[in-house]
Amino acid sequence: MSDIHKSYNQTSLTATHAATTAGTAAHHGPSRPLTLLLAGGAGLAVASLYYSQPMLGVLAADIGASDRAIGFVPTLTQLGYALGILLLAPLGDRYDRRSIILIKVVVLMVALLAGGLAPSLALLLGASLVIGLSATLAQDIVPAAATLAHETRRGKVVGTVMTGLLMGILLSRVVSGFVAEHFGWRAMFIAAAMGVALIGIAIWRGLPRFAPTTSLSYAALLASLRDLLRRHRALRHAALAQGLLSMGFSAFWSTLAIMLHAAPFHLGSAVAGAFGLAGAAGALAAPLAGHLADRKGPELVTRIGTGITTLSFALLCLSPFFSPVGQLWLLGVGTVAFDMGVQTTLIAHQSIVYGIEPGARSRLNAVLFVSMFIGMAAGAALGSALLAQWGWMAVTGMATLASLAAFGVRYWAAKTRHTRK
Repeated sequence: MSDIHKSYNQTSLTATHAATTAGTAAHHGPSRPLTLLLAGGAGLAVASLYYSQPMLGVLAADIGASDRAIGFVPTLTQLGYALGILLLAPLGDRYDRRSIILIKVVVLMVALLAGGLAPSLALLLGASLVIGLSATLAQDIVPAAATLAHETRRGKVVGTVMTGLLMGILLSRVVSGFVAEHFGWRAMFIAAAMGVALIGIAIWRGLPRFAPTTSLSYAALLASLRDLLRRHRALRHAALAQGLLSMGFSAFWSTLAIMLHAAPFHLGSAVAGAFGLAGAAGALAAPLAGHLADRKGPELVTRIGTGITTLSFALLCLSPFFSPVGQLWLLGVGTVAFDMGVQTTLIAHQSIVYGIEPGARSRLNAVLFVSMFIGMAAGAALGSALLAQWGWMAVTGMATLASLAAFGVRYWAAKTRHTRK
């Protein structure tokens, strides 16, 4: 038996021991305050990825960067997150997850401070990459919550933490847009660093230690990700489809502030950030998507989600044919719809992926999210280039085609699955 396959057996045999070491031998699992603390930690961590997006117009003018160059700020943040999930997330199976979380808290705090104090674009880009790498502590908090939870309450506990994560995405754009408008973009980065420091102190005081679930070398842990992707067709389909959706999603959010900052709107970062309230639709869609996946199957939900996203971006392609006020209304409706479609598809994909091999859920999750954030990094870069060269319609057109390709992947997956039966 290979080392990789041994790791799956080690994971299942030692899961109970890990839970006991983490303090979950008690029947009830984590307390309500601890669950909320983990939800807050996940939300603040993932929010660090999105603070820059509504501020790009203000940031570019202040730091003296072109629209194309400033687009690399969210690109490197998303790329750093993808690399962090790929290279760092598997360490949670090998070492005490509490220690990993606390180390990342310190690094994230320092990176946010560096971003807020950066005197040039080059230093801001370096800080953005490190912010993405260390913000992956959110992907350590979610499996920590699952380990702490008793089997009968695991879904509820993980659901609460995921709600915190989604709320972090939602509120990050709203808060950063407001703060940048009234206090400057540097104040947002510095305030974010202070928030991460406070939540880190609370986690240091309240989170128990975790026993490792495998003794595999680092190289073997990384090799197991490739092995999982090679052996499971369902994982490949989920990773590809979610990556394509994320490409369009990121292209939109990475260029929205710049588009609204220019003619005919001339709107500030606060307005761009306010569009982040549409993320509430995604947060509301999450439990509904999970319930529908339980009743009708996650495959159907992925097709519904990718279909909604495709139609929403196609609707946004019509923006240039409306008046400025009409365009803003269209943006609001389209943003609510495509965000709901993307989040619905993600929940369904997680349901599919977690059912593939229970003993390797952390690494299966890593594969899915690596693909997702590679798509986001590519979308941020491509969206900035398209906006600079051909305008907003090119951005929404690309997002439409990427979402349509994701729908095609899900349709093909269902067709081949029925054919094999």
